[in-house]
Amino acid sequence: MDILEKFREFDLKLAIECSNSYSHSTGLGCMVLGASGEVFHEVGYNCSRCAACAKFGIDKTNCAKVHTYGTSEAERFGGKYIYFCPMGLNCFVSPIVGLREAAAKVTAGPFRMIDLDDYIAYDLKNLHGIEPEEAEEFLPSLREIPYVEPSKVNFLSTLLFMAVGFINNVSDANRMLDSQASDYIQGQVNDYIMKVRDNDGQGKLPQYPYETERGLLESVIDSDRPKAQKLLNELMGHIFFESGGDFSRVKTRVYEFVAMLSRTAIDAGASPEYAFQLSHSFFKKSQNIVDIDILCFSLTKITNQFIDSVFTFSDAKYANVIHKALQYMRQNYDNKICLNDVAEKVNLSPSYFSKVFKKEMGCNFNAYMNTVRIEKSITLVRYENMTFASAATAVGFDSQSYYTKVFKRVTGSTPQSFFKTKGRVVR
Repeated sequence: MDILEKFREFDLKLAIECSNSYSHSTGLGCMVLGASGEVFHEVGYNCSRCAACAKFGIDKTNCAKVHTYGTSEAERFGGKYIYFCPMGLNCFVSPIVGLREAAAKVTAGPFRMIDLDDYIAYDLKNLHGIEPEEAEEFLPSLREIPYVEPSKVNFLSTLLFMAVGFINNVSDANRMLDSQASDYIQGQVNDYIMKVRDNDGQGKLPQYPYETERGLLESVIDSDRPKAQKLLNELMGHIFFESGGDFSRVKTRVYEFVAMLSRTAIDAGASPEYAFQLSHSFFKKSQNIVDIDILCFSLTKITNQFIDSVFTFSDAKYANVIHKALQYMRQNYDNKICLNDVAEKVNLSPSYFSKVFKKEMGCNFNAYMNTVRIEKSITLVRYENMTFASAATAVGFDSQSYYTKVFKRVTGSTPQSFFKTKGRVVR
């Protein structure tokens, strides 16, 4: 592939503008390099301008090899990588994604993160056996090397990553961000597994965390993404630990959980057809997944899609109002809240809020509030071993007879019949 063909794989003009802007803003040199190390553009104190290698007899081709290695590591670690050049100076790189692989890269550096005297006394001596007195005659050239405070290096690397991400097409930029998110997810899963092992020296598996599962389903309904992510990672840690690394067992448990997420989203107002489509797509794509990291990330994505599906309203201008109202209702179901209280929370008059709520939710405020309370009471009976009389009081019903009446209206059966059918004899 010649250079002209390589240029067609990415926007060279934009890459040059990106490197120029980055260099002038940060004071660091930049280069736009091809996948094989060919120089497309350079600005500032960059690798080509650095004379340290030549002055100390270091083969310059080693620099190109190091930059190529840095690019491959950047692709592996989510789009950025900080590394050392052959002279012990620092660089970082972000790849420009082509049609099949990295078509080019933008490098920043070299620079040093330590005092010049320390660099001469330790790095040059330890890496290449160059004594301080030998380096004395090259001091003017060494003083040109930019200095960056260590605390700023990671921020500058991230800034380059974001700038290069603009060059890449949206799908490739998202792929890199997905890689970073996947690392974060897997880190939390591993943390949970280690916590289980630390709590029991023999690695004995604790009881399945039904409380965590219930909290996750509630966070989907409440559209609480951070909480959903945390609880999902804990569940995946438990499932993976329980399976003993048997990936087929892990997949089976994940399929069961996706089905549960689908039913939860539908019960909370999502379109059944859309929920089914999400589930079917997940099951189809996951058949070819053979990596736990990718499976965890895919599960996170479909969880967020179910969250999105719960809050799809006919009139977008009321979406935020209804979202806030439902969150408040689900968080305060055990209090004596009424329509006026919720209307005040969303800054609407009670009459107007009542009209908007019925239009968007398809039922009036009291009907929805009672449904939420019944759902919560079922959870308390099923998982907290409460009597249904205690559960009725806990979710805000003053009268047991009224609770029974509402329960039958919502579920189609009395509490006694409902829990007996579900395998739970109610006292």
